[in-house]
Amino acid sequence: MEEMGGQVSSLDGVHVVIVGGGFGGIAAAQQLKSRQISFTLIDMRDAFHHNVAALRAAVKPGFAQRTFIPYAETFGDSFLQGRVERVDTERQTVVLQGGREIVYSHLILCTGTDGAFPGKFNTVASYQTAVQTYKDFVKQLQAAASVLVVGGGSTGVEMAAEIKTEYPDKKVVLVHSRIGLCDPELLPSVRQEAKEVLLGKGVELLLGQKVSNLSQLQLNVTQKNMVVTTERGDKLTTDLIICCTGGKVNAAAYASSFSGCLAADGALKVNDHLQVDGFSNVFAVGDCADIKEPKLAYHAGLHAAVAVNNISNSVRGKELTSYHTGNVSMLLAMGHDDGVGQFNGLKLPRFVVALGKSRDLLLWKSWREMQQRQP
Repeated sequence: MEEMGGQVSSLDGVHVVIVGGGFGGIAAAQQLKSRQISFTLIDMRDAFHHNVAALRAAVKPGFAQRTFIPYAETFGDSFLQGRVERVDTERQTVVLQGGREIVYSHLILCTGTDGAFPGKFNTVASYQTAVQTYKDFVKQLQAAASVLVVGGGSTGVEMAAEIKTEYPDKKVVLVHSRIGLCDPELLPSVRQEAKEVLLGKGVELLLGQKVSNLSQLQLNVTQKNMVVTTERGDKLTTDLIICCTGGKVNAAAYASSFSGCLAADGALKVNDHLQVDGFSNVFAVGDCADIKEPKLAYHAGLHAAVAVNNISNSVRGKELTSYHTGNVSMLLAMGHDDGVGQFNGLKLPRFVVALGKSRDLLLWKSWREMQQRQP
């Protein structure tokens, strides 16, 4: 046994660096911690963001503080706050903004995806600032009589439903460039049901058209009667515009170092063991792994287990385990009282989704994972 970073490692000479403390990152860190394998978890924020509940935090006063969970309380000295600028694969170091370097024997990249606020909050910020940003947004929303949600993927659909559930008197319009709502990998019957739930709640849908003047409009700030134009020339007025499109893989930390292993969207090409192409000691987990499946917190957790298992197996000379994609399972919260979704390719009854996800948005799971008590 030898000391590494103030922590006794059960595997000699092994120090795993995890870049990104999202769902994949905290799952990997917990598993390394329980196996007593030395690790450093690096994230630019000081608290884990349970972004599955971010949209509820954007509409419901007082909810945001439940969606951020401080890292240090769980991981102590094994957590490091900072922004990773690049990876030096020759010297096996992770280089942080400001020049600090952390040496790794194995690297797990789980930088996730970035997207528009309020669905994502990927900014260097303290826990307090993050919570305050959501509190401020709730006030903007409360001041608006009408809201336009741009984008009808899963995030936009959940956003429109959350607003209309919490504020039934507000006019909510959802505009989407395609005809079908939600993730194309979902069953057509589930996508249709999502549409019916939105219409049932009173959300107005503008499908098959884009907003043409979005770049000139201010997002997330209430201004009475802003004029929005669609590509077809239709005009509508709204007080608040929320953008729920444009999620992209967060590749900034690794793009320069792994340029030969990138897929078109910036994700890392991996083999069945989740090892990055050409690097036996580097793993990609969650949204930044180029795997043909929806980008979900649930999948990130499954990837993390395979990566940690394979680090342990490779050091012990055991056979590596493989990751296999299964049938699509996805639950959409349609406000706190309703939901649609499927499990293992089978459509679920709405009340099952409402009970399983919509009520608490799986917050209990992250607090349990982080071994802390929810406020």
